[in-house]
Amino acid sequence: MHPILHAQSSPDRPAVIMAGTGQAVTYGEMDASANRFAQLLRARGLQPNDAYGVLLENHPRYFDIIWGSQRSGCLLVPISTRLTAPEIAYILEDSGAKLLITSRKYDAVVAGIREACPDLPVLVIGGAGDEDFEAALAAQPAGPIPDQASGLAMLYSSGTTGRPKGVRPRPPEDPSVTAPVALMGLATMGAGMPSDGSMVYLSPAPLYHAAPMGWGTCVHRLGGTVVVMEKFDPEFALEVIEKYRVTDSQWVPTHFVRMLKLPEEVRTRYDLSSHHRAIHAAAPCPVPVKQAMIDWWGPVIIEYYAGSEGIGMTLLGSEQWLTHPGSVGPAIYGKLHICGPDGEEVPAGQDGLIYFENEILPTYHNDPKKTADAMHPNGWMTLGDIGHLDEDGYLYLTDRKSHMIISGGVNIYPQEIENLLVTHDKVMDAAVIGAPCPDLGEKVVAVVQPMDMAEAGEALEEELREFLDGQLSRVKMPRLFDFRPELPREANGKLYKRELRDEYAARAGEDA
Repeated sequence: MHPILHAQSSPDRPAVIMAGTGQAVTYGEMDASANRFAQLLRARGLQPNDAYGVLLENHPRYFDIIWGSQRSGCLLVPISTRLTAPEIAYILEDSGAKLLITSRKYDAVVAGIREACPDLPVLVIGGAGDEDFEAALAAQPAGPIPDQASGLAMLYSSGTTGRPKGVRPRPPEDPSVTAPVALMGLATMGAGMPSDGSMVYLSPAPLYHAAPMGWGTCVHRLGGTVVVMEKFDPEFALEVIEKYRVTDSQWVPTHFVRMLKLPEEVRTRYDLSSHHRAIHAAAPCPVPVKQAMIDWWGPVIIEYYAGSEGIGMTLLGSEQWLTHPGSVGPAIYGKLHICGPDGEEVPAGQDGLIYFENEILPTYHNDPKKTADAMHPNGWMTLGDIGHLDEDGYLYLTDRKSHMIISGGVNIYPQEIENLLVTHDKVMDAAVIGAPCPDLGEKVVAVVQPMDMAEAGEALEEELREFLDGQLSRVKMPRLFDFRPELPREANGKLYKRELRDEYAARAGEDA
């Protein structure tokens, strides 16, 4: 199954609907545009395995570009719209991109990219002259290129702990354009998604991320409709589910928290009866948050743990979670190993670095050291997460290894503290980091986004300390609370803790 085939059998079926504007793109229209984009890549000199960058908001053209790339054999490099010009220039140079596709929305950052990459051709949606993407696309034939080949995407990490690293994908065993992919089996047999074209899938996150892109293209392979939110808003997400009779969706825990913080009368205002499957991943979900979502939406929530590297995956449904609360499930792809600092496997219930054993492993582009650092001597690979297995083989995530705080010689995992803070009625979001401390090495700092910034101050700090008291040991209690109107969080839920740590390190240097 593939959009090429759906365009032939159901050309008028909506492939994409933009939630905010209602603009729809049919399978027939998407197929013709995808062919034109593949033709455009060839006309611009890009051959199979050549890379190009896409810096674009959630736009009706995004899937045209993805599917055109997929049949061109080229390497699509989706770029986070949150990054600065130097960060984007680094990705473009590191990937060897021969073209950048963007829109007028990013004129300011593109000006900086042009300075850093003066020889890089740029096509702009809404642009003019030789850089007019729409004109360049319209000038191409709508038929397929004669040398169709299966293209791939090289995703870069969010750069939350340092410079972004590109995950170089392995070529598929079957290079034909319409060959099935593993995610289709997971979607139909693991998650129970329908393959008859009846699926209406809500994508509330940016399409440049692995999960929205992966699940969205899987929906198209299955003949469904992807409803794309231009930007996540908790109440509007509920309205969209009702309006378009959404059957399936994909979320991150931050989305759940935002929706749960809505007033009760708002949460119960919308008809969600069409909604049969809600998939979530990207970060550990606090147990009370997950329980509250199941109580609200019913046992429709499916969780998985994986990464852009594609080295393995766990999966579990609501019923399994209720018997193993806090788990992200047993492995369904790859074999799990939990290892201590010496590399030896640890017993069930003990935290360690999570590795996947798999025959097919990726590499980090242009960075053999990063690849080597992720490898176990036995040939297993890690995403850098800490966790443990229970006696049933279910995995539980503790935190990122890179987020660990060492205070007074004690290892502290911020996720535990964050999970508690976000359940407080007056807290919208929280980040816990380690800041330099002359006595302890690092001190625990809680950076909190209140529901109402007017309540930020000593009284709220004292209330949060009392809330945490008895749930945390004293060594884990934040030494400092910092209140802010917003945290540096990616739209896919990942927190840019590096920015916060760098800020506090700079403060410590100034005070020294």
